[in-house]
Order: sequence, then C-alpha cells, then structure tokens
Amino acid sequence: MQLALYNGLLYLGGPLLRRHLKKRLASGKEDPDRFQERKGHAALPRPEGPLIWIHAASVGESVSALTLIHGLLEKVPERHVLVTTGTRTSAAIMTARLPAGAVHQYVPLDMKRAVCRFLDHWRPDLAIWMESEIWPNLIMQSGKRHIPMIMVNARITEKSFEVWRKSFGLSRTLLRNFDFCSAQSELSADRLRQLGASPVECLGNLKFAAEPLPVDTTALEIVQKAVGGRPLWLAASTHRGEEAHILTAHQQLSEKRPNILTLIAPRHPERGKEIAALLAEAGLTAARRSLGDEMTDETAVYVADTIGELGLFYRLSEIVFIGGSLVPNGGQNPLEAARLGCALLHGPHMDNFADVMTVFSDFDAAMEVDDAAALAEAVAHLVGQPAERDEMAARAAKVVATGQETLTRTLAAIEGLLARRRDENS
Repeated sequence: MQLALYNGLLYLGGPLLRRHLKKRLASGKEDPDRFQERKGHAALPRPEGPLIWIHAASVGESVSALTLIHGLLEKVPERHVLVTTGTRTSAAIMTARLPAGAVHQYVPLDMKRAVCRFLDHWRPDLAIWMESEIWPNLIMQSGKRHIPMIMVNARITEKSFEVWRKSFGLSRTLLRNFDFCSAQSELSADRLRQLGASPVECLGNLKFAAEPLPVDTTALEIVQKAVGGRPLWLAASTHRGEEAHILTAHQQLSEKRPNILTLIAPRHPERGKEIAALLAEAGLTAARRSLGDEMTDETAVYVADTIGELGLFYRLSEIVFIGGSLVPNGGQNPLEAARLGCALLHGPHMDNFADVMTVFSDFDAAMEVDDAAALAEAVAHLVGQPAERDEMAARAAKVVATGQETLTRTLAAIEGLLARRRDENS
C-alpha cells in the first residue's frame, strides 16, 4: 500500500518532476549527453558473464567503492562491475578511475518504467548498495527479480532514522529485500535492525579503506614550482556561504604573514566564477584553475574549480580545512586528506561524519574551529609549528590505516552470500 502511494505521488507529481529535471539540465547539474541513462536507457551493452552492480549516490560513496571494486575483480577476473551514481562529478571521477572490467552509468530515476528498463537490460547477479541510499522502486523491482542485495557501509543518521520510523512500515518492506546489511557503526546497525533489516553486522567504515586520491605528477610539479616557498593552506570542498569565512580568515592571516597563499577547492566546481567575484569585491588578487590562470607571487587566493584534482591539492597542502562544516551542511569527507598526510581542521558541523570524527577526536588527530578568527589562528599556529603539524598529520594517517580489516571482512561477506546463492541454485 505504501509503495502504491509512493508511485501515485510520483505520477501526480510528474509535471513538477519534469520541470525540475529541465531546470537541472539547464543549470548543468544533469549531463545532457547521457540524460537517457536517467530514463533507464543503457548507453552500453551488458557484458557477458557475471555482473555485480554497485550503487553509490555521489562522490564520497563511489570513491569508497573503488577498493571494493578492485577486490571483487581480483577475486574473480572474469567478473564485471557496473557502478551507478547520480551526479556529474561522481560520473567524471568514476570514468577516470574505474579499473578494466568496470563501467559507469547514471542511476535511473526512481520511476517504475525507468527502473524496469534499467534492470531488464543489465540483469545483475548481485546488487550492492553503498551507505543508506534507498530508492523504493529500484529496491522492490530488484527484489521481484530475485537479485541478491547487500547494503554495505550503511550509515543511518538520527534524522533519517526518525523519517523512516514514521514511514508506516515502508522501511521494513524495503529492507527485507536485503540479504545482508553491513553498518559503519553499532549505532547505525541498531537503527537498521529497528527499521526491519536482518541480518545486520557492524563491519566498520569502508571509507577508511579507500585508495589515496590520484594525482597527475607533472601537474603537481608545475603547481609546486609556482608556489615556490610560500606558506599555504587549503579550504577543501567548501559550500556556499563558507567562502566568506575563508576570505575573512585569509585577511587575518595575511596581517601576520603577507605572503600566505590560500587555496579554495569548492565542493561544486561550477561555483568558481561566483567565488572569484567575491574575492575580487574584497580587493584580493585571485586566480581560477579552470580558466588556466597563472599562479604568481601576487596571487592571494587560488580557486581550484576543477573536477578530480583534490589529490593534487591535498599533496600540495600540509594544512587542510574540511569544508561544509562552518555552515550547517554536515561536513565533507576528512579521510582523503588524512590519507595524504595533511593536518586537519574542521568546523562544528561535521554531522555527516560524526562516527569518523569521534575516532579522530579520540586520537587527537583533528582540530575544530568555530569561526573565521579561530580558523585563522589555527592555520597560523600550524604554519609556525611544523613539528606539531606533522605529528597531528601522522596521527590522522594512523586513524585511516585501520580500514584494511573492514575491506577484508566486507569482501568475505559478499563472497559468502554469492557462494550460498550458487549452492541454492545448484
């Protein structure tokens, strides 16, 4: 009944949905060349042989899936992996980083016709859902086709838990389609059980096991040469409203260190023009990477508004502020920077990574700042105390080194399910 209501609302809201999608296409949030994939039309043929489908909502989840993909393909080389995501940024990253044997497609809209078209074409032998991305039609239609399903690295926030608890049993209807759920934490595992999932285990956080972000070494050498010996810091994955705090912090820093270089890598690179305008209004000399602007001694702020280059800028910067945390956006992934030897700073709004930040706090591996003044003070301190900065970065690196065990246990759970299904069908 709940699913029928859901689909009824989708049908009635069809005109609004189509208008919304047109706006997303016009604003560049949807890929016009591949938009048919969102309607379930495959752009690629299904490969012969076993196919494992992994769905990851966006950048963080899809990057976390990379080590899983490598492990699955190494175990059985004749396998193929299909990865679906919903954003252009994640699509670009997956296209660049997927190994041989794996392909990317956009996830279909959760409309029954699009979902059926997608599943009829790809016919996956196993579906792996990363974290807690729940689309009712995609789950139910997969269940009707008896596709084994696993939820991996599940994270159920308090807000999501309360929403699903009030879903009149829809959560139980959906979650009973999963053969197994692996949670990031015991808290998420308990919430999944209360919502109707079974069996559920806490295997740890796969984000700790992700590979280091890639880098173009030639590009890194060019940027390092342009920087020279200037002190610098990076504000990574910033959100709208946050750059004003970064600007204020830079201005306060430059009073003590006139040659300080601030790097800003916005979460959404298309905002580069907007950020450059803000800096120009403040009278600062800025350069944009997407335009090929040169970094000179006069450059106060360098805007890294490109896709897939965070690995370069994390290697360039020994001090990194994690964006989405000075504004109430829940924060961005701190593990990528920690993996590359950066000292971590973050604001008070790291709700999306609460479990991760608890571990960092336990190891004194990150520093919280509440506003622009505190951010400027923390950066100035770490610039002036390189030994303390390096020790802090080393503690963060130890935290992320725990991920290999989680990966091993997760791969074992997946292979175990596949083996059981083979036995049942033999």
